[in-house]
Amino acid sequence: MQGGRQIDPSAHTIKSHGATLARNHLHDWLILVLLILIEVILNVIHPFRRFVGRDMMEDLMYPMKENTVPIWAVPLYAVLLPITVFIIFYMRRRDVYDLHHSVLGLLFAILITGVLTDSIKDGVGRPRPDFFWRCFPDGVQVYDRLGGVVCHGKASLGFLSLYLCGKIKVFDRKGHVAKLCVVFFPLLVACMVGISRVDDYWHHWQDVFAGGLLGLVVTTFCYSQFFPPPYNDDGWGPYAYFVAMEESRNNASVNRESPVVQTIDDSRLANQVPRRNGDAFTPFTYLSPTLEAMEMGHNTQVKSS
Repeated sequence: MQGGRQIDPSAHTIKSHGATLARNHLHDWLILVLLILIEVILNVIHPFRRFVGRDMMEDLMYPMKENTVPIWAVPLYAVLLPITVFIIFYMRRRDVYDLHHSVLGLLFAILITGVLTDSIKDGVGRPRPDFFWRCFPDGVQVYDRLGGVVCHGKASLGFLSLYLCGKIKVFDRKGHVAKLCVVFFPLLVACMVGISRVDDYWHHWQDVFAGGLLGLVVTTFCYSQFFPPPYNDDGWGPYAYFVAMEESRNNASVNRESPVVQTIDDSRLANQVPRRNGDAFTPFTYLSPTLEAMEMGHNTQVKSS
C-alpha cells in the first residue's frame, strides 16, 4: 500500500457532520457577518478630504472610462468561481471539512482584505487618476480662496491558487510542471483585472500593486489557518480532516476486538474493488504520511503490549 493507510472519504459529509461543524465554527461566521457590516460602513462614509490644488491636477486629468471588468462581475470571479471549484472537489471526495474550511477561509480572505484596503483608502483619500473630470464634468475649474478644489460634478483568486496547489499536489516531487499552469491561471486573472483598473484610469498603479500584495499576505494567513502548506505531503486536505480521521481510528481501535465490528470490517473489505500494487491488492485511497505515522505508532504500541 506504499506504506499508507486506507481513508474513507465518504465518512464526513454535509449530512453527517455539516451541522456539527457549522456549530463548532459559529463564532467564526458571526465575525464574518461583523466584517461585512464594517465593509458596508467603510463604503458609505466619506474618505479623508485631501487638499487638491491647481498645481496638483497634472497627474489627475486622465479621461473617464467605463470599467473593462464591470463591477457586477467581481462577485462572479471572486466568490462564485472559487466556491464552484470547492464544490466540485467535495462531490469527488465527500469531505465536508474541506468544503467548509475552504469557503470560510475564502470569505475571510476577501473580507479582511476589503476592510484593510478600504480603511487605508478612506484614511489616505488619494484622488483617482481621472479626478479632474469627476470633479469638473464641464471642464470648468473652480477653486476656493485657499486654492483648494471645489467639486461639482484581489485575495480570492490567490486563495484559489493555493487551494488548487494543494489539491493537485503540485509539489509531489514528480516533476509535472504543467500543474503550475493551473495554479498560475487564477493569479493571471487577478493581475489582468488589476491592470484593467489602471488602464481605465480608476486607480494608480502603486495602489493596485500595494493592494495586490496586501491581498496575497492576507490570503496566505487565512489559508494557513485551515490547510497545511501546499508543499506539505498532507497539503491536499485540511487539518480538521486528519484530526477527524485519527479520532475515528482511535474509536475503531477500542472496538477492534468486538466480533460484530470484525465481521463488518471483513465484509466491507470484501466488497471493495481491489487495485494491484506490486504483489498485493489494495483499494484506491488517499495516502497521508501523517495518518501513516499515526498508524505505525499504534501498531508498535499493540505489539509492545
